[in-house]
Amino acid sequence: MSLRLTSAPVSGIKKRKSSAQTRPRASIFANHARSKPSVRPSTSGGVRSKTDELEVENYSPLQDLGLSRHIPESTPVDNVLAAMKHIKDNMFEELPARSGMNSVRIAQVLNFRRSLPPLVSVAHVHTILDAPTKVEREIMELATAGTIRRLIVPGRGNDAAGLGDCLVLKEDWERLVSEKKFLTVLSRIGNTCAISGTAFSSAEYTALVRAGFIVASSSLAKGTSSVPSLPNLPRTAPTVPASRSGSGAHASDMVSTSQTQFHTATLYLSLPNTGPYLKLLGGGRDHLIALLKKSPSGEAPLTLLRDRWDGAVESERSFDVAKRARGEFAGVLPGKTKKWKEFYGMSFRWVLEEAVGAGLVEIFNTGSVGPGVRCL
Repeated sequence: MSLRLTSAPVSGIKKRKSSAQTRPRASIFANHARSKPSVRPSTSGGVRSKTDELEVENYSPLQDLGLSRHIPESTPVDNVLAAMKHIKDNMFEELPARSGMNSVRIAQVLNFRRSLPPLVSVAHVHTILDAPTKVEREIMELATAGTIRRLIVPGRGNDAAGLGDCLVLKEDWERLVSEKKFLTVLSRIGNTCAISGTAFSSAEYTALVRAGFIVASSSLAKGTSSVPSLPNLPRTAPTVPASRSGSGAHASDMVSTSQTQFHTATLYLSLPNTGPYLKLLGGGRDHLIALLKKSPSGEAPLTLLRDRWDGAVESERSFDVAKRARGEFAGVLPGKTKKWKEFYGMSFRWVLEEAVGAGLVEIFNTGSVGPGVRCL
């Protein structure tokens, strides 16, 4: 007798087979059209939907509780000399341990930093101390005493937004200049930046201009001081045969004319590599403004703007270290960012102080996300 595994054939119970033509049940969301969040249509009648209101809220201006004294209160200086030293020492950041740059690029960065002149803009000093009358009075006293020298760069603007009003310490200037006669002339002219054309000989002027310590007044009309100019001077006296007396007289007239033009020209004080310094400073300001204008309202929290300036770099925070230990991506190396490629590691706080002093941005209190930065 055979045993049956189930009792279905005996009891007559049969399973119903599903029909292949049975239509699936419609979803309750079938009547709702799918759309992306970025292209959601607004409701009829010009009334915004809830999603549109949320998107507008995310890009709404920050709460403004008045101007902030974040920079003066967080900078440990109380006079002009201390402010100048602080500005020079904090222009660039230290090279990170994992920089992403080879030895050649690291050498280029360090050499460029070392070649920059020890200049400090007056606008930067005003930002740190935030006492305009007191700062101007102290600058005049120090300049009269010979401790500092106020340097006006021709063609770069003398107002706050310009780049031409700078300060330099006397010892820094003397460390760069090895010509004793030039230092004597500097002590004799006092606080002025102009030098008469009769103070030096033609050869001495030519050497000083080529070294970058003097620029001619013609650079003021050209609107730039990156390339110093000098009245046309012959390098050597032209040699003319004795038989050609007329040509010799004409050549001597040319030399005397050049000498007269040289001695009547007005020249201005400068420092070597002032052009690259001002180019770097102007580029840093422009880049900061471009990063700030990425926000639709033209303002952003200070921490967000700092992250934009630094780039999406890896950090030493615990979760980044854990990601690197697992072999995961934790951010790009600093050497791949614009901060190090074009600005040689310029500090975010330093360029922010420059922009505030130039009147390009302002810092205000938000009350919720810390200080905010607004483009003016």
